[in-house]
Amino acid sequence: MSYRPGQYSEYPQHHPHNHGRAFMRRSAPHAPVPAAQPAAAQPQTGYTLTHAGRQVRVGPVVFWIAVGTVTLLGLWSAATATYFAFRDDVLTRLIARQAEMQYAYEDRIAELRAKVDRTTSRQLLDQEQFEQKLDQIMRRQTVLESRATALGTIPDVTGSIRPPSRNPSTSDIGASPPKPSPISDTVIFVAPPDREARLESRAPISKSPPSNQFARIQGVDNALARLQTSLDQIESRQMAALNSYEEGAESRLRRMRGVISDLGLDMAQLEAAAPRAAMGGPFVPVKLAANANPFDRQLYRINLTRAQMDRLGRTLSMVPYRKPVIGEVEFTSGFGVRSDPFLGRPAMHTGLDFRAQSGDPVRATANGKVVSAGWSGGYGRMVEIDHGNGLSTRYGHLSEISVRIGETVKIGQVVGEVGSTGRSTGPHLHYETRIDGEAVDPQKFLRAGVRLSAG
Repeated sequence: MSYRPGQYSEYPQHHPHNHGRAFMRRSAPHAPVPAAQPAAAQPQTGYTLTHAGRQVRVGPVVFWIAVGTVTLLGLWSAATATYFAFRDDVLTRLIARQAEMQYAYEDRIAELRAKVDRTTSRQLLDQEQFEQKLDQIMRRQTVLESRATALGTIPDVTGSIRPPSRNPSTSDIGASPPKPSPISDTVIFVAPPDREARLESRAPISKSPPSNQFARIQGVDNALARLQTSLDQIESRQMAALNSYEEGAESRLRRMRGVISDLGLDMAQLEAAAPRAAMGGPFVPVKLAANANPFDRQLYRINLTRAQMDRLGRTLSMVPYRKPVIGEVEFTSGFGVRSDPFLGRPAMHTGLDFRAQSGDPVRATANGKVVSAGWSGGYGRMVEIDHGNGLSTRYGHLSEISVRIGETVKIGQVVGEVGSTGRSTGPHLHYETRIDGEAVDPQKFLRAGVRLSAG
């Protein structure tokens, strides 16, 4: 086969290298077509596919479409092969990434749950501590209230001690000291809500900022601290009141014993003769617990002192150491030798003459029984009272007598009125104190009463 310019050439079909193959040749105009050659014989542009002696002519557009399609199919095949080759690695990475994200999410949830648990535990701990402190305060308040009740049972002392509003006079000798005002310091607070209410109240607390929670906790602690301080002050005042009463009771007990000693009286004889009020009941010995607190120990000592004071008080109620008239003491004549107002000669005066106005009340200076009530020579109208144990008193020159023989009189009871009956130069009270019938100086008893009331 020969090659001509502008024509495709092909190997012969019998060529050994062309067996079973299609050949393509392209005819292109390389030179103008000779004029002698007919138009139908001119070559046409395009691609000719030859296979087994058969030729298929295609245009350039179709050719390039076919080539592009084949190329795309090849690229797709390569991409598919690559995907399947690396698919396991990609899936493994994706699964690992997903598991990592899941673990991180679960760790975050666990961290948040632990944080909530810590917050709840802290709130529960704070609530428990608050309840413990509140229970401690309530128990302490109960103790202080019981102490206030115990102080209230002590005569003349129910709380704090305050000084008497006026100076004691001899007319008040033997009387009980002024009663002070009771303790009014009582802490009142609202008890905590029940458990359900507390559990409901925890939800908003946990949502509040930490600063608000801290401020709330600080506020509760400050309130509890103020309650503790208030209870401390009440306890201090109670202890001060107890100390003051104990000191006063012991001092008065010493003075009461001093009065009997100064007067030279027999304590045992006086106690035996002292009247006893109607009382009774089974004997229950007083026992102090080994673990008693200082308040209870001090209260125990005070109760013992009170019992001794009561016994001595009943004894001294029969001793005439008080004034028979009210007001300032002014003597017109003392006990002992004096010039007789009528005869002008030395004479023994067996009593004290108290200056007073006619009609002023005359009072018994101790408990006793009236043994004489009427006219008695130079005494004029006179009342004599027997106080037991050989002690007796006489009230002379009375204008009126208010008691009868055999009548029992109490301390301070009016027995008559000041006058000038009998051997008298003017209205006054003649007062005598006698031991076993012998007149003794009444001032000895009055001075003992002054010392007793001085404390």
